[in-house]
Amino acid sequence: MEIKRIGKELTWPIRHMVMWPDKDIEYVKLKDDESGLHYGLFAENKLVSVVSLFIGRDEAQFRKFATLPEEQGKGYGSKLLQHVLDEMQASGVRRIWCNARRSKAGYYARFGLRETADVFNKDGVEYVIMEMFPPRVSIRP
Repeated sequence: MEIKRIGKELTWPIRHMVMWPDKDIEYVKLKDDESGLHYGLFAENKLVSVVSLFIGRDEAQFRKFATLPEEQGKGYGSKLLQHVLDEMQASGVRRIWCNARRSKAGYYARFGLRETADVFNKDGVEYVIMEMFPPRVSIRP
């Protein structure tokens, strides 16, 4: 198993298959994909899970987190998400957040994200904004 940065184009087929298979592939492309950091988890040299990360001044949003259906339940997505959360935390961001499908909120809660009161609907799917505030690490000489 290997986690590494990938090009945005590699994320699109998995996003499409997992999140919006009934839409055109253009639907899963983000206007800000160019500015994002895209990560993939490879199992036996096959890309099985992807996530995109968008870092602002003091916060980071992860988006379009998806694992191939036949690879779900094997821990790949959890390893990828934990990797990205650790990387964001190490970068010093104050807030990490995502727009979680309401049906997946429990999954994200296991990683320390908490639901906010912000809920919205997109194409018949209910979402809740979830966030976490990593502890600030103080390094003293």
